[in-house]
Amino acid sequence: MVHGGIENSADVDIQWINSEKENNISLIKKLKGCDGILIPGGFGIRGINGKINAIKYARENNIPFFGICLGMQLAVIEIAQNVIKIKNAHSSEFKKTTKSVVGLMTEWINKNKIEKRDKNSDKGGTMRLGSYKAVLKKNSKIFSIYKNKVISERHRHRYEVNQKFLSKFENKGYYFTGMSPDGLLPEVLESKKHKWFIGVQFHPELKSRPLDPHPLFVSFIKAAIND
Repeated sequence: MVHGGIENSADVDIQWINSEKENNISLIKKLKGCDGILIPGGFGIRGINGKINAIKYARENNIPFFGICLGMQLAVIEIAQNVIKIKNAHSSEFKKTTKSVVGLMTEWINKNKIEKRDKNSDKGGTMRLGSYKAVLKKNSKIFSIYKNKVISERHRHRYEVNQKFLSKFENKGYYFTGMSPDGLLPEVLESKKHKWFIGVQFHPELKSRPLDPHPLFVSFIKAAIND
């Protein structure tokens, strides 16, 4: 987990926080005064509770939040648990529950062909890898950042947000403003209540360069600077 303390437009102070080692009290103490909170991608259960608590802190204190891949999925879990109040809401990657707001991806379209996997498939075979398109909703923050309705970004994950719960999120002001072209896979989550709260299922860092930064990182840092 990383949060950035930004002193001016030319100085980004990045601090890494080990969400596995910090208890909630020490975690919140370290997050106080930060200008932005970013939860990156990853695999496994280590540090999950600390990351969820960091997202809760960002949401409740209106601090710019950026969730990438796992970071987006944990934001979905946090909102489901603490805003929508879905009892036992979690990811099937970390907990066996009937309320999996994030679950193993079983079907998607790759180059106009349907691919299917299940929990017994080889691990590598269950991942969605490579570049995929997403359709963005107009009048959304993500659309204003990309300035395009259709984007293409690289993916590397095997779990997806459960679309059965999308309406419950929208009823609380959290919208999935980017979807796969077939409308089945949520790609972007954002909040209209928050100054900058975005989670993406893809990996924008794979297209970002020192002299040509990805527009999502530019927008996130600008939001933190102007906090």
